[in-house]
Amino acid sequence: MLVVPQAAGGTNDIVGRIVAQKLGEKLSVGTVVENRPGAGGNIGTQAVAKAARDGHTLLMTISSSQAINPALYKSPGFDPVGDFTPVSMIGAVPNVLLAHPSFPARTVPELLALARSKPGELQYASAGNGTLNHLLGEMLNQMAGVQLQHVPYKGVAPALNDVLGGQLPLLFGSLPSTLQYIKSGKLRALAVSSAARSPVLPDVPSLGEFVPGYNGTLWIALFVPRGLSPAVMSRLREGMQQAMADKDMRTQLQAQGVELAGTPERQVTPDELAAVLRQDIAKWAQIVKTSGATVN
Repeated sequence: MLVVPQAAGGTNDIVGRIVAQKLGEKLSVGTVVENRPGAGGNIGTQAVAKAARDGHTLLMTISSSQAINPALYKSPGFDPVGDFTPVSMIGAVPNVLLAHPSFPARTVPELLALARSKPGELQYASAGNGTLNHLLGEMLNQMAGVQLQHVPYKGVAPALNDVLGGQLPLLFGSLPSTLQYIKSGKLRALAVSSAARSPVLPDVPSLGEFVPGYNGTLWIALFVPRGLSPAVMSRLREGMQQAMADKDMRTQLQAQGVELAGTPERQVTPDELAAVLRQDIAKWAQIVKTSGATVN
């Protein structure tokens, strides 16, 4: 069983179903995807942390759950490092810094100049306190020395709708969910949140081009409960290596806007994934602390 700690229909759910099918083929087993949403991903993550150590329960998770929640929630109910063993990094999904077409700044330098001339006046929408699109704005404030004003909503949809309607000028939105609005001209893409440009939007600069060190992609990865036998771990990792090298699966994932980790010949190792997790936990803990965001 592959547990997705987010609701059906989201990027991680879609990725999880693609990976589950291909991994099942490589291991010659049936694989069921179970959505266990709630508490920002904590419910499903807790369930996997407590699952039997037999290799039959896997966690397809995202960095906002695994790396941000431990700092955001007072009691997330799991240890992101101590309770899990990394299996495979799938890839990353960048967010896009979006502006309503009427917004006067058409580039990131223009936005930063405008923000510095009007500290605390420019507003950006988010899906709520502590969400990734909130913290991406907070990270921009900290790294660029500006004061964009955060306006939290109860979910992505109302935040996106108000930016589409011009009630607020700015929003960080995931590339897959906002690409249609960018292509139709309903929203202007100022930059992607990654260190480098996205192949999906090659003409849109990265924030890292203007703010050195800025990198706010959402990664997707596979973990299992810590304590599986070496034989089971070896079989799972071999199956995922074969799946990640599969041309059909790679094509399906790229169609969802996923920037795949590594190459078929040189995949991200479990140790490298563990290092990324530790680095991100430290990075986001500092950003969360500075932002003052907490969830009980």
